[in-house]
Amino acid sequence: MDLVAIVVMVCALAHPDRCQEQRLEYTWHGSLKECVMGAQPYIAQWIGEHPNWSIKSYHCEYPHMKDKADARRSARET
Repeated sequence: MDLVAIVVMVCALAHPDRCQEQRLEYTWHGSLKECVMGAQPYIAQWIGEHPNWSIKSYHCEYPHMKDKADARRSARET
């Protein structure tokens, strides 16, 4: 079982220009592409718990994937 993050861009219903990224981490038995297909129930649950927000976009990635990319970029710049 692998840990996967569903990275969701959400915006406030009352202020659509106020957006933020939310990370929903779950165990997953498949590829990132399969995660995108299977993410909808998890996103629906999040929306049910946060009714004042709307989903603008989402994708799946392995946790800390962004941190590793940032570290590689910083190393190249120095």
